[in-house]
Amino acid sequence: MRRCKRTLVAVVLATTVVSGTAGWASGTAQEPVTGPPPGSAAWQREGLPDPVATTPARIARFFAALSPGRQRDLVRRHPTVVGNLDGVPVELRYAANSRTAQAHGFDRLADPGRQILALDPRGRGRAAEVYGDLDTAEHVAVVVPGSDMDARTFDRTKDPYGTPAGMARSLRDATKGHRTAVIAWAGYTTPVGLGPDAATGDLAEAGAGRLARLADGLDATGAPDPALFCHSYGSVVCGLAAPRLDAADVVALGSPGMRAKNVGDLRTDARVWAAKSPSDWIDDIPNVEFAGLGHGADPTAPAFGARRVPAGDAEGHTGYFAPGTRSLRAFAAITLGEEL
Repeated sequence: MRRCKRTLVAVVLATTVVSGTAGWASGTAQEPVTGPPPGSAAWQREGLPDPVATTPARIARFFAALSPGRQRDLVRRHPTVVGNLDGVPVELRYAANSRTAQAHGFDRLADPGRQILALDPRGRGRAAEVYGDLDTAEHVAVVVPGSDMDARTFDRTKDPYGTPAGMARSLRDATKGHRTAVIAWAGYTTPVGLGPDAATGDLAEAGAGRLARLADGLDATGAPDPALFCHSYGSVVCGLAAPRLDAADVVALGSPGMRAKNVGDLRTDARVWAAKSPSDWIDDIPNVEFAGLGHGADPTAPAFGARRVPAGDAEGHTGYFAPGTRSLRAFAAITLGEEL
């Protein structure tokens, strides 16, 4: 009976999205921001490395060969390129993105002491922030958020543990300073609301390439392979990115599906984990794919094959990183490479 009900819900979901009626199709369609960082044309006119075609490893070698004065000059004249270029030393990226934040009205991101790893002001804005010392970290985690996150909302004070910044801060605190760096990564164009974008994989596919390049940039700067914590639609991004990136762990939490039938379908050597609270509304979303809609199997289902993360005391869709929860304690252990 439950299976028949979920199948019926899936058909209704598909019909609702395609017809554009009320309900699920309540979001605003988004176009992913793709291509090189803003300012790349001026950068390349000076004969500097192509931001798209040059690998993060080659970018790292290019910057390592520059004098400190030349590095500072590039930060000053090309902040939007330097600040978003994976492979650039992180301190240079922080300095460049502080300039971009001030120039484009992202005042909170320009506050002293903030370590903004990426800031693309185009569209709704995309941002990433580091908590901890990425240069000396023995363990690295990346928080990949779901819908409604951008450069202006990713550290909002409302519902803090539902934002990438709040999740990242809480996770780092839970590791108790074990030389851990956590990256809050709102580095892709996310869906807005529960519209067609949230039901399809288009934005996730665009985000997957950017996430894979982030991981390549971590490799290029000597950081350890990260643990990815992929919330909601962010788990769709991680599922599509998994075959293309080096990661120690991939954790899907509050996931509508990863566009994979099972762990083997992800084609990753990482440990794969899944968490879902009994009170999470995501459980009402059918785990199907129909005419390009929906994201497939539930990562917490036994047949999927992921390791389960205890999440019985997490409240709702955004309570997984709340202090004191079993899920947060488990996330900290995963970040540190421990077994549960």
